[in-house]
Amino acid sequence: MSRIVKFYGSIIGKKAVVAVTGLMLLGFLILHSIGNLKGFLPPNSAGEPDIDVYAHFLTVMGEPLLPDMVALWAIRIILLVALTLHVVTVSKLAAHNRRARPVAYRNHKHVAASLPARWMFVTGGIILTFLIIHLLQFTTGTIDPTPIVYGCVYSNLYYAFQKWWILLFYIGALSMVGLHVFHGAWSAFQTLGIDNPDRNRKLRGFALGAAAFLVIGFLSLPTLMYFDVMKHPNAYGESCVVSDGRAE
Repeated sequence: MSRIVKFYGSIIGKKAVVAVTGLMLLGFLILHSIGNLKGFLPPNSAGEPDIDVYAHFLTVMGEPLLPDMVALWAIRIILLVALTLHVVTVSKLAAHNRRARPVAYRNHKHVAASLPARWMFVTGGIILTFLIIHLLQFTTGTIDPTPIVYGCVYSNLYYAFQKWWILLFYIGALSMVGLHVFHGAWSAFQTLGIDNPDRNRKLRGFALGAAAFLVIGFLSLPTLMYFDVMKHPNAYGESCVVSDGRAE
């Protein structure tokens, strides 16, 4: 344990923690995006949207070995720990950098740093704020500008993204996710020593591809819902009955 604490106390250790937790969170985002794309799939034999079926699976996965929600909460706790370590460690590194250079350069020019690199701390803060709002809206229902009904994922998404300002908010936030992921993934490869002149082009391509996939994957369904390209929830005949524009 003392070795772990000592390693984390070093700058290299902190950067490694940021890299590993960042890649863990990236893996989750990719899987989450794939799950959201189930909104494009046809309904099951009972007429239930496939994304609703998937959401139900998440609550019962692990059965009969595990009770309902246990596996899901285990994943949530792991992700929460990874996110906390990521945010806290990045903050520690930023504080170290400020202490190392308490007086800013009079004429400072960014020679090699790209725009995503210079904005990492800013985009990270925006993403954290977005994550909190997203969870309060679609997970806890604390923020409810539109109806949220447990189990009715397709309907919840559809009515939320009928609001232009919600769609615009998500476009802006997910653009920040793309910038953050592009530079973050590439930096993680460098920190962990995975980069190499022979494969750097492929690694950069992966970072760019992952960022593009997440932005397009997360925004495609909401955008098409807003423009009424996707089916209205009533077309599925699901249990989420709509009355006066509100789900019941």
